Amino acid sequence: MSDQSTDPTAVPSPTPQRFRVIIADDSPVTRRSTRLMVSLIPTLEVVGIAQTGREAVELARKHNADIALMDVQMPEMDGLNATQAMLRHNPEMVCVILSAESDSDTLRRAITAGAKDYLIKPYTSEQFVAMIKPIVEQLRVRRSRVQQRTQVREERDTYLVELATSYIKARRTDDTALQVFERLAADPHCETRWLRHLAIIYVLREQWGKLRHLAERLEQR
Repeated sequence: MSDQSTDPTAVPSPTPQRFRVIIADDSPVTRRSTRLMVSLIPTLEVVGIAQTGREAVELARKHNADIALMDVQMPEMDGLNATQAMLRHNPEMVCVILSAESDSDTLRRAITAGAKDYLIKPYTSEQFVAMIKPIVEQLRVRRSRVQQRTQVREERDTYLVELATSYIKARRTDDTALQVFERLAADPHCETRWLRHLAIIYVLREQWGKLRHLAERLEQR
């Protein structure tokens, strides 16, 4: 076992994962062609196809989409309002506008709505791939960082639990033990036994203010 002051740093590379895509367009032809273009990127997976903006919002939430490819002119709710609604629910999602609307006002509204990019119809598969590849790479890097942080946190938590278990058996109440139990207690859902041992340490140290706060947490268990 490593020294308790050393945080784990060796994190294996995350397993490659696919990114979930929804396509929203009221034209069946455009929906099919866009789906074919998406298939050119191996790490993308179409999880939903919508004909209206409202349906796109529902599908984005249902599938926790990573990317939304949105037309502007759609029934029920246009693509820009749908983009705003999706990003309110999931700010991490990337929305791209694919539209025949090429005027500066629509482009400005798309940016204001939170669109990451804007591709004007008609476009070729080469143009689509050139636009989407940097977005996929950004998502890959972001997901990799999240996975690394999660694994480091899990390893660190496991190590703290091992230390705390051994400290309880040894009835340790020194400064090192205090630090470990306070770190575990920072989790609102930590095990009750950690709080109880921390309470003992506070009593021995006559830290009544901290003990009072901890007692309130224990009473709510």
